[in-house]
Amino acid sequence: MTGWMRHSPRWAVITTCCIAAAMLFIGALSHVVDLLAHGVKPYDWAPGWLNLYWSSLAVLDTLAAIYLIRGKRRGIDLACLIMITDTVANWYAVHTLQNSSLTAQPGLQRIIVFSALVLGSAPLIRRHLHA
Repeated sequence: MTGWMRHSPRWAVITTCCIAAAMLFIGALSHVVDLLAHGVKPYDWAPGWLNLYWSSLAVLDTLAAIYLIRGKRRGIDLACLIMITDTVANWYAVHTLQNSSLTAQPGLQRIIVFSALVLGSAPLIRRHLHA
């Protein structure tokens, strides 16, 4: 590991964790709202497994955010897993189910940007978090 990664400033680690946690809470809230408004199958155009995955993000996003706020490595690990799977799930939905494109889907664009933030910062902050 290079020196600049090992010596990431504490303020940068805290700021990154807070931003990621806030965004995860926003994601969780949107899934909770969808569940409350539309029940266990909030996306009637999507298959059951995809509805189950997206609905599970109400819990998983919250859990990752709480771990990040508490400075736990499992928070960034879970956030990485969530963002990889959520990007793939949304990409599949946009291209296969909705026959649309990235340029026409600002939601997918936001997910990709947030995924880049989480995945790009993970190696820089992970070693500063505790088990």
